[in-house]
Amino acid sequence: MKQLLNHFLSWQKPIAFPRVAGATIATLSLTITIFISCVFAMPALATGVYNIPNLTSDTWIVDEADLISRFNEGRISSAFKDLANQTGNEARIVTIRRLDYGETPESFTKALFEKWFPTKEAQANQTLLMIDSVTNGTAIVTGDKVKSIMPDEIAESIASETVLVPLRNGNKYNQAFLDAQERLVTVLSGEPDPGAPEVTKEIQTEGTFAKAEETDQGNAIAWVVGLLIAATVIPMATYYIYLVFQPSSNG
Repeated sequence: MKQLLNHFLSWQKPIAFPRVAGATIATLSLTITIFISCVFAMPALATGVYNIPNLTSDTWIVDEADLISRFNEGRISSAFKDLANQTGNEARIVTIRRLDYGETPESFTKALFEKWFPTKEAQANQTLLMIDSVTNGTAIVTGDKVKSIMPDEIAESIASETVLVPLRNGNKYNQAFLDAQERLVTVLSGEPDPGAPEVTKEIQTEGTFAKAEETDQGNAIAWVVGLLIAATVIPMATYYIYLVFQPSSNG
């Protein structure tokens, strides 16, 4: 062991870090900068109302979180379009990955509803359903005329039961949105409400989804640990490579 240590120290003495030192420092700085950028870029994944594109006549689903397959997105969009043409009632679904700090599903959905439909007249026949994929938090907002055929109790049941039951049974997002679309179209067409999905087994709801604070803390710890490991390993690896490829002093 002592001989190995002496050998290591004997290599250490002649090191003057000429040209290689600059490259090593630059490489290390770049690596740490990338890691730090990744850590601070995480909040950028949050979505605010300002990130959602303006509404167009063909906008029925805005899937920012990539939760819905293209096939099912087409099915749902087609069903909502037919609903609008036949009844004048319009429904839309928005998914996002995570909310801005201090935002709630309710406040986000209400703000987006008012952005897309700025007047009471424009809002009257509208329904907007939203979910964020970090906490699976849902919210729904409806216009005044919609409330006469779809009371708030039914609307809330769609958001909190029709959508969430498939998610509690294995994060079945496509099934959740297909079920929500079917119930929305049925009710907004003036037909009797089919009701929330039946729960065939007892579901433990507590702890099913991570809270936003828990998710943020877990991600932060993981990135900090990764950054510390990188800050330790990269200089050691660089130093070892330098020793291996350093020209012999006898040469």
